Amino acid sequence: MADRSQNRGGWRLCLLCVGGLLVLAGCGPKNYKEDADQRVYDLIDRKWDPEFGTKANYRISDVTPGPNDIQMENAVPASGVLTLPYALSLATAHSRKYQTEKDRLYRAALDLRLVEHQFETQLFGGGSFLYGNNYQNSLKRPLGDQAVDEAQAGHTGLSAKHPNSEIVQTEGNIGFNRLLPTGAQLSTTVATAWADILAGRGDRGLNSVFSAVITQPLLRGSDPMIVLDKLTQAERDMLYQIRTFNRFRKTFAVGVATEYFRVLESYDVIRSAQAYHDGRAALHGRVMKLAEVGLVPRPEIDQVQQDVLRARDDVIVARHRYEQALDRLKLTLGLPMTAQFQIDVGLLDALQEHGLPRPELALDDAVETALSRRLDMANHADAVLDAQRAIYVAADKLRTDLRLKAEVRADTRGNRGIWVGPVLDLPLDRVPQQHEYRKALIALEERRRDYDDSADTVRLEVRNAHNKLLETAERYQVASEGLATAQKRLKTASVLLQYGQASSRRVLDAQHDLYDTRNVATSMLIEYAIATLDLYRDTEALQVRPDGMWEGPPKQGPGLPVTAIKTTAKASRAAK
Repeated sequence: MADRSQNRGGWRLCLLCVGGLLVLAGCGPKNYKEDADQRVYDLIDRKWDPEFGTKANYRISDVTPGPNDIQMENAVPASGVLTLPYALSLATAHSRKYQTEKDRLYRAALDLRLVEHQFETQLFGGGSFLYGNNYQNSLKRPLGDQAVDEAQAGHTGLSAKHPNSEIVQTEGNIGFNRLLPTGAQLSTTVATAWADILAGRGDRGLNSVFSAVITQPLLRGSDPMIVLDKLTQAERDMLYQIRTFNRFRKTFAVGVATEYFRVLESYDVIRSAQAYHDGRAALHGRVMKLAEVGLVPRPEIDQVQQDVLRARDDVIVARHRYEQALDRLKLTLGLPMTAQFQIDVGLLDALQEHGLPRPELALDDAVETALSRRLDMANHADAVLDAQRAIYVAADKLRTDLRLKAEVRADTRGNRGIWVGPVLDLPLDRVPQQHEYRKALIALEERRRDYDDSADTVRLEVRNAHNKLLETAERYQVASEGLATAQKRLKTASVLLQYGQASSRRVLDAQHDLYDTRNVATSMLIEYAIATLDLYRDTEALQVRPDGMWEGPPKQGPGLPVTAIKTTAKASRAAK
């Protein structure tokens, strides 16, 4: 009777243990995705410097948008006219390339979160619920096997003296691991085991064991800078990605605007080609009338007709190129190829009527601003410091490894043990570490070359953008004067033809020159607008608003702002 009562109590305890393990297994965040999102954007918000840009439109597509994020349908406006501000907002919200950059920023912060977790208290727990059955024919067992059974009995809980026995064994454990900034590793565990013999006899019961182990490096790996190196680098990588993302937003805005301006230029070519064709057709009618009265030779009628056909071909080609430019813009904006809309021609008309203000930017000021404020230059500068720190970390691995290890173990049966002492690893074989150290030295030289190369590239980009701005401004001025001259020349030739004092060829040439000059003037105006944006982008003076549009540099006189972007390199020098 007592055995049955004990068995029933054992089953109850076993069920309680299993239930407790199931409850613990169900513990944790109710939504792992939301928890990860919250932690990631907390990290990004802490590392985001307002100097980098407006904190907007940086959250990935499957999270709750921020208060300043653009939220709009992936469709053209109801008016059917796609303005430049709407196109930039649409591209920011739906461009696949923009979404990819946001994903990269998220992953960099996610990697940092994982590295931070290595220095947090890491809990673990679990258990087991095992059933054992020992059935053996003792009459046929060799004598030597009985000794083996006796040795295994203490481990399994199954009785060797009672070969036909059953057992239910439960075990549970809980503890934590922790890595300290000093390099010390701490681990504690509390384990509980209980065994109940269902049939036969057993001598095991409830037993709890507490163990703790701590290992503290004394030489290699004892410097907090070495221990925290992975965390430091992960923070740097996320900072670099924030800068890269903000730099991308500026290049992206300029790229979308450039595509939009190209479409405007293509549309204006259609208007110019159509006007050219209409002028040729009108001239053909006039020449036919003049030929009837003998003021123009009849062979000139066929000549004008051929030019009319060539002008019609120009219209066809211009329309085809416009459709191609429109499709490229749709791809950039993330719109379906079937989307139908009109471009905002009013923007081009306004540019042609008023032009663009010429930025008064000295080349030296523009270069100095770019070197001081370019976000990619800040990344290259900090990468040199990262390479220097990597050498220090690699050199530390060449040292002797001496650790102080302490372990404590005790159970509820009164057993306990303490082990304390040093663990030594002499630097007798450090070929792999030597390999890494030498690679770190080479990497530092590479980072320095990368920085110098990047600085020269920035200088070249700014010089090219500045020269292109001046060139397009001068060429647009020349084209504007040539356009006025071509219009006057066509008017004069038309009057002379009316009175039979000029051939139709003279009028045809004047029309063709007017057509070419008008296209050149529009092209230079568009190129001037793009060159202005390129210069602001290359000098980091352009800022992107939450709606996707850009802002030019603040008004600080004729030059550009040259306040340097903060980098770790500058901060380190200031500290010294």
